[in-house]
Amino acid sequence: MFSGDYNFFDYKYNIIGYEGQDYGGFPQYLYLILSFLLIFILLLNLKNIKKDKVLKIIRITSIFLIVFYIVKTTWETVYDVRLSGSFNYGLLPLDSCSIIMLAGILSGFSNGKIRDYANSWLVTGAVVGGLATMLYLNAFKFYPFLSFGAFYSMIWHMLMVFLGLLLVVTNYVNMDYKIVIKGFIFHLIISVFVIIIDFIYDFDFMMYKNLGGIPVFENIANKFNSLGLPFLNPIMMLLLYFIAFNIIYLLCLGVKKVFKKH
Repeated sequence: MFSGDYNFFDYKYNIIGYEGQDYGGFPQYLYLILSFLLIFILLLNLKNIKKDKVLKIIRITSIFLIVFYIVKTTWETVYDVRLSGSFNYGLLPLDSCSIIMLAGILSGFSNGKIRDYANSWLVTGAVVGGLATMLYLNAFKFYPFLSFGAFYSMIWHMLMVFLGLLLVVTNYVNMDYKIVIKGFIFHLIISVFVIIIDFIYDFDFMMYKNLGGIPVFENIANKFNSLGLPFLNPIMMLLLYFIAFNIIYLLCLGVKKVFKKH
């Protein structure tokens, strides 16, 4: 575990000597063990609560995430402006894991079909994004375990997985296959907006432009770009999202059976 001379709230460029030592090492495994254990304990103790209490947890968690995001973005922006004199557009809430702020609010404070589709995304998309990032916590490439930058990412993605699975084990949602379709439609609606932003401003939010960081598929995306076929990249990424939603759906069914036995 990195133990250099730095403060908890230091910005990544101010942490001297850190070059991603905690990424893929003991700190990451420690985080996974503690997070999955905490999620299991919480779900085990909450699986029999009533729907009104689940709704309250959704509301509280969603508001917390929004406030947490504002604090983190303000903290990072202050450093970015000081260092470069400009705002870092990569901080905009347009990545897959930011969708939970919108989905959580709609789930907690809307009704009818809107809530239904938001709930469906929480069970599928939130668990997909949260679990994938927990397993490959890129924040550790820039921030050591004991820092605010890493702490933010660790808490955020753990809560994504917890909130999605909470809806499953408490029977808050009906776990038929429609949940995959509804969750993907919710994801698709947001994706249309993000894809337009990506191609206009040359971003890679939700990885639609270049599939940045995805082994093999990133190379395929680069090939499409070189052939003048960049429009195939978001199609490929959407297909990967849909496959991931299906895998998580099966995982959620398994989790539901496990907690029934307990």
